[in-house]
Amino acid sequence: MPLSIVLVQPEIPGNTGAVGRTCVALGAELVLIHPLGFVISDARVKRSGLDYWPHVRLTEFASWEEFVTERQPRADQMFLFEEYGSSSFYDTEYPEDAILVFGQETKGIPEAIWRAYPGRQFHLPMRSERIRSLNLANTVAAAAYQASRGKF
Repeated sequence: MPLSIVLVQPEIPGNTGAVGRTCVALGAELVLIHPLGFVISDARVKRSGLDYWPHVRLTEFASWEEFVTERQPRADQMFLFEEYGSSSFYDTEYPEDAILVFGQETKGIPEAIWRAYPGRQFHLPMRSERIRSLNLANTVAAAAYQASRGKF
């Protein structure tokens, strides 16, 4: 399976729509872990995804546990992104079937998920101390393109 982008309990429909659009551009799967902070049919999701939304390879899971049980991801596939990740997203190799995991816009990745994958936490470096994180959709786009580098 090619690159997967996993959003754990996303809250903002526009971000999810924009991430879906990035997934279409890269041929990546978009995985949504419920509960969502919106209804997937929300017009704001589709507005952000523009007319690309019908082309999103979308998979939804009722919970993180359901996702792990069904997919059984290898540890080396998992890349958890958080502002306090111990490694830069530049300092790793991404397999073809990488799974990039992002948490809620306001809370990040739940601690139980974070702890389940030691050494698999990454961050996007930032030069300014005035900002601690980027918008979720921007972070996903940067990480997904880095993970896809050299694979076109």
